[in-house]
Amino acid sequence: MAVKHELENSLLLDDDGRTRRTGTLWSCIAHIITAVIGSGVLSLAWSVAQLGWIAGPVAMLCFAIVTYVSVVLLSDCYRYPDPVTGTRNYSYMDAVRVNLGKTQTCLCGLFQYLFMYGICTAYVITTSTSMSAIRRSNCYHEKGHNAPCEYVYTPYMLIFGAVQIVTSQIPDFHSIEWLSVLAAIMSFAYSLIGFGLGLATVIENGMIKGSITGAPAATRAKKLWLVFEALGDIAYAYPYALILFEIQDTLKSPPPENKTMKKASMIALFLTTLFYLLCGCFGYAAFGNSTPGNLLTGLGFYEPYWLIDFANACIVLHLVGGYQLFSQPVFTFVERWSSKKFPNSGFLNNFYSIKLPLLPSFHINIFRICFRTAYVVSTTVIATVSLTSTKFWGY
Repeated sequence: MAVKHELENSLLLDDDGRTRRTGTLWSCIAHIITAVIGSGVLSLAWSVAQLGWIAGPVAMLCFAIVTYVSVVLLSDCYRYPDPVTGTRNYSYMDAVRVNLGKTQTCLCGLFQYLFMYGICTAYVITTSTSMSAIRRSNCYHEKGHNAPCEYVYTPYMLIFGAVQIVTSQIPDFHSIEWLSVLAAIMSFAYSLIGFGLGLATVIENGMIKGSITGAPAATRAKKLWLVFEALGDIAYAYPYALILFEIQDTLKSPPPENKTMKKASMIALFLTTLFYLLCGCFGYAAFGNSTPGNLLTGLGFYEPYWLIDFANACIVLHLVGGYQLFSQPVFTFVERWSSKKFPNSGFLNNFYSIKLPLLPSFHINIFRICFRTAYVVSTTVIATVSLTSTKFWGY
């Protein structure tokens, strides 16, 4: 009986004693696409407009290559010292710790989690922009394109924050696979819509707009600033290297996790770069020097309004998953650190089983509820204040 029990445990647990991982190539691709393709894909047309027909596409390809090389190098650091049989590094900070030491770990961890926190705050703003764009699109359809259709963003931020308070109670990164799949589907949907509307506009115009040097600026200094801003937007469109280890830690083996990660990254980056080029180039070809900052929320397109509404709804659903993808590593770090620091605290470590009618039982932790709720509230408040102050100062 003892031998049988040990055999059952070996089938349920991985080599590090944790629950056996079940992630596959396709779930890994879904995570990567959710992390990489953000609503920023719709602003790439503006970036191409600043760089021109040669530099714009070349810049996208260069950043894709740099990202893939970074991923190949990082994926071999998941296990240490051997990339196949070594000890697992569960996060970016763990890999820094074993390779570079404690001091660099603190610095890298600080910048990594601040970056993730900033992304989550930006997602709150972007979501409210997309939700507001749905109302404006309907308003323009009913009252004309010159109608004063402006709405306050704050209620939409609060709605998104309330949704994130609920979804943030998902236990860990391993449990959001379904959310990443949904988000990946949504990202493909609104990217295809952006590409399709750009192509339709080019056909309607009967010409390809734009130039080799891009949109002109009042001064050389202004042009240089816009070029660097465009490069920054393109670089920001490939942000998933910092959560690579969390994604790789969901993969089952064999085959070795680093091989699956490299293959998934190649497929995902090929698909995302293809969509980037299609949306960026056809958006620029459609509008030329007057390309809006965002093809959908900037209302570069007005009709068909129902398709614009659907695309913006897809952006909102995608950002629900994207927010969790960048929040879960922060949640995990804080909760594990707190548990190790105060191992005897019931507030931190005790879990309680809850059973609601028609729903499966689940476990709750008081600290998890409090911390994750406070985290979501803080990003929502900062997003609201920053957007309000920006409008107040007229930017």
